Amino acid sequence: MLEGPSYLVSRQLPSSCEQESQWMYNTQCVLESSHSKRPLEDGEELALRKACKHADAVDRVEAVMDNLALSHAKSDQPNDQNHALSHANCDQPTDQNLDHSHAQSDQPNDQNLADSHAQSDQPNDQRPALSYANTDQPNDQDHDGNNYDPNSLFQQLGRDVSIHCLLRCSRADYGSVAMLCRSFRSLIRSGELYTLRRKMGIVEHWAYFSCALSEWWAFNPDREHWMPLPKMEINGCFMCSDKESLAVGTELLVFGKEITSHVVYKYSLLTHKWSSGQLMNTPRCLFASASSGEIAILAGGCDPCGNILSTAELYNSETGTWLTLPSMNKPRKMSSGVFMDGKFYVIGGIGVGSPIALSCGEVYDLERGTWTEIPNMHPRKNGGAGGTNMPATAEAPPLLAVVNNILYAADHAEQEVRKYDKERNMWITIGRLPERTSSMNGWGVAFRACGNRLIVIGGPRGSTVGQIEINSWVPDEGPPQWNLLAVKDPGGFVYNCAVMGC
Repeated sequence: MLEGPSYLVSRQLPSSCEQESQWMYNTQCVLESSHSKRPLEDGEELALRKACKHADAVDRVEAVMDNLALSHAKSDQPNDQNHALSHANCDQPTDQNLDHSHAQSDQPNDQNLADSHAQSDQPNDQRPALSYANTDQPNDQDHDGNNYDPNSLFQQLGRDVSIHCLLRCSRADYGSVAMLCRSFRSLIRSGELYTLRRKMGIVEHWAYFSCALSEWWAFNPDREHWMPLPKMEINGCFMCSDKESLAVGTELLVFGKEITSHVVYKYSLLTHKWSSGQLMNTPRCLFASASSGEIAILAGGCDPCGNILSTAELYNSETGTWLTLPSMNKPRKMSSGVFMDGKFYVIGGIGVGSPIALSCGEVYDLERGTWTEIPNMHPRKNGGAGGTNMPATAEAPPLLAVVNNILYAADHAEQEVRKYDKERNMWITIGRLPERTSSMNGWGVAFRACGNRLIVIGGPRGSTVGQIEINSWVPDEGPPQWNLLAVKDPGGFVYNCAVMGC
């Protein structure tokens, strides 16, 4: 929160800061007005918001750098020690004169932004404005006009240590970090950071969902922040067709149909853009799917002629290719898929020649390349508990999620949460769903695993204002204790939802 005297803010930011509109990572900055400040004029509030977002993200990068540099300073390794000490010492000429160079700059925008930081009483703002060190240098130069190695990133730390700093920052800040210089933009857009994060076990889980047919939102549950995705450029036929979604690696895939052909749209986290995705070997809809890291498996569904399929395919997001897998024991559509214990499970669905939902499940062993049928695995078929008389086609596929290799299910009819006992092959009721979440026979609500928590996304029961709520619970030994994370307008009905972990 900015407090104290009024701030002089330029109407325009440096040209490189304008690129933030292409990233749209919402690092929130709360602005409040008081009687001691003059009202901000048109354009000034937006400029101040952008400046604060940019500086706040860099402050977090600096904090990680400081901690890492301190650990290197205590290390017995000479090379790391020199890197860390060079960063820890504040009497280096470049850092010492960084703010001073901004104060004497001929660029009024930089001067005003530097003055804004200088007058702030916030501790983070008192640190050198690293965020502007290379912002306006088109040729990757420092403020003295000296060229530097664009591969060095943070010069005093070196490329390797710099990358380790960025790996520990939230990916919500990567859009702002990308504005520091071209080297950072290239690094982030290359996907190298996400590959290294996955190898080091550093993963953030964001929920991506659509409450309008061509609009998607991302939600970061750790910071409880929203990020709008670019609007999809699609035709009316695609909007009205059955659609499935899947997040794998750094991609969000949306499957649908345009007139006579199946299509795939792909949103890339690296470019923040939609494009055409690679088609499956066998076009299908109403299939089961799940992802694990950079791979995903799709199974069953219907082909363009409406035939129910037993075939399955594996998608590799790093290569953008599809691999045909062995077929399941039973063809099925409108089933659900999950990864658990390194294996892919398909549960429920409708088979050939019967409108009744299948009670069995199947598991695919990736190492052996074989499918095994598991009887009575449907979460609402054990002993007939929770069963209904409505046709299976009227109900949504089973609402399933896996946290810490434990399978959970949401029973929309009974408003219950159930846990799967692998040893006894049975479901145990452990508690209730959020009281206010509603659905239409299971449609319009999302039940997903988001890291170490379960989340439920849906409209409040009986609401007419078109809101959606996101409730969260970290599973433990007790019954679910749901925590309301966020409420969003407009909303009401969740058409598709996927969780991206990277």
